[in-house]
Amino acid sequence: QVQLVESGGGLVQAGGSLRLSCAASGSIFRINMMGWYRQAPGKQRELVATMTTGGDTNYADSMKGRFTISRDNGENTVYLQMNSLKPEDTAVYYCNYRDGRNWPAYGKDYWGKGTLITVSS
Repeated sequence: QVQLVESGGGLVQAGGSLRLSCAASGSIFRINMMGWYRQAPGKQRELVATMTTGGDTNYADSMKGRFTISRDNGENTVYLQMNSLKPEDTAVYYCNYRDGRNWPAYGKDYWGKGTLITVSS
C-alpha cells in the first residue's frame, strides 16, 4: 500500500501563486510516476501534470507555462508550483502515484484525499 498526503491548498486571488506538496509513504517502488490531477465542481477529474522518477514530465496543455511539476525522489515527494492562477483553476487537486514495477508500463493507481484550491476573481 501507498499513502499520499497533500498540502498547500487554499484560497488565492486571480494572478496569484500556490505550491502544492505531496508526500508518499509505504511500499514505494524505485521506479514510479507521481503527479497531480484535479476535479472542478460538476466536471470529470483531469490531468494536471505527472513526473517519473527518471524526470520525464507530462502536462495538460492548459497548464503548460503556468504550472511546474517537480519532485524529490529521495523524499518521495512531488510538488506543483502554480503561477498566474485563474478562477477556472478552482478545483480539488489530487496527488497520484503509479507503480513502475512493469516499466515502461505504469499501473496500480493510488490517490491522495485531495486539497481544495479556490481562485477568486
